[in-house]
Amino acid sequence: MGENRKALAFSGRIVMVGFGSIGQGTLPLLLRHIDLKPEQIVIVTGDEKGRRVAAEYGVSFHDSPLTPANYRAILEPRLSRGDFLINCSNDVSSVALIALCQERGALYIDTCIEPWAGGYTDTSITPEARSNYALREAALALKRPGTPTAILTHGANPGMVSHLAKEALLNIARDTGRTANAPKDRAGWAQLARALNIRTIHIAERDTQVAEPRKAPGEFVNTWSVDGFVGEGCQPAELGWGSHEKNWPRDGKKHDFGRGSAIYLMQPGAATRVRTWTPMAGPFHGFLITHGEAISIADYLTVKKGEQVVYRPTVHYAYHPSDAAVLSVHELAGRNWRMQDSKRIMMDDIVKGVDELGVLLAGHKKNAYWYGSQLSVQEARQLAPHNSATSLQVTVSAMAGLIWAIENPNSGIVEPDDIDYKRILEICRPYLGLVVGEYSEWHPLVDRGRMFPEDLDETDPWQFKNVRVV
Repeated sequence: MGENRKALAFSGRIVMVGFGSIGQGTLPLLLRHIDLKPEQIVIVTGDEKGRRVAAEYGVSFHDSPLTPANYRAILEPRLSRGDFLINCSNDVSSVALIALCQERGALYIDTCIEPWAGGYTDTSITPEARSNYALREAALALKRPGTPTAILTHGANPGMVSHLAKEALLNIARDTGRTANAPKDRAGWAQLARALNIRTIHIAERDTQVAEPRKAPGEFVNTWSVDGFVGEGCQPAELGWGSHEKNWPRDGKKHDFGRGSAIYLMQPGAATRVRTWTPMAGPFHGFLITHGEAISIADYLTVKKGEQVVYRPTVHYAYHPSDAAVLSVHELAGRNWRMQDSKRIMMDDIVKGVDELGVLLAGHKKNAYWYGSQLSVQEARQLAPHNSATSLQVTVSAMAGLIWAIENPNSGIVEPDDIDYKRILEICRPYLGLVVGEYSEWHPLVDRGRMFPEDLDETDPWQFKNVRVV
């Protein structure tokens, strides 16, 4: 897709809820690739951040924080049949906005399923109720035939990584001598993953971006929403639970409702680390932060015989954020998960670095295969204004999902796994820097037990017991 090529025209109104780093980075992409006028767009957000960027593009900006008491009064006059709500917010219920869009006949997309403010950390409810699993089930419960398209969780991850995983499956099939034709449905993709013996899928990300000035004591620094990262980092660690797993985690809990594709651990994701690998970084420890794709990909690739699960890969996020964010998380943990007084999103102050984001599919004949984007901050700035390497991977995927929704307006509630991966990657690829596929002999038992004896399952390197850092 050329830099200024319009993918399609859109005649309705677009309401952007939230206008932080992701909203600001998405806006110029929409105007570049969709035939619409700035006056068709209105921004409704919770603070003054971003007003300058909105004015730069001639877009209406309203500082109107949404709450359970006022969101209908604010949004209903701005949403009619054929309009589009883009949810880039924190602390605004995705389920509430989806239900409203269904009533109004409007299209919808978000980059994660959010609760109302405080929902991630409300200690009056159980960890299970604060999980992404529960949020997903609540959103999917709104599925109704004949409703406008509502795309759940379509940023970089969750979102684009589901499409990268499908292409990675086809690449592995080709490279191991199997037929590489793309399956036509969910069952076909699941059977392909099973046939390839994909035991685990890591969404493996290493962010090396550096900003000046460096992080100060009492400051939380991140390359995207601080509130969003802290919120999901304080949720229970969650992962899709594979059928090959033999070692139940000491703190693992099952859900007694829903699709049963995932489990959670009785500790925050930001306090849970896992071993993984990317081509540029090599092996590293990442945080097992809960993410929607860990649940949806595991669910999508499940093979059942009757009600019995006969195949499912273990799927989880393995995130090494920027070094400043790692220090921020350590400081946050030392404060018993109470937020620092000062927050900063790295953007114009970033001086160098790369966000390496992809999927690591492991257990197959060639051991492990990473497939994803290696995008430097310098290239991101050249490709799109108001973006860093981290934000551009999110914003271009959000734009791609919006285009797909306009092209397919009557699909009801869908997840990234339900969408045409070829179409999404076609739109995204010019903005992803190097798109790399690389095989590795690394596995989580490499060099283990060298310094001290460890409790390992040496019968299967890809047991979660071996992946988790204890």
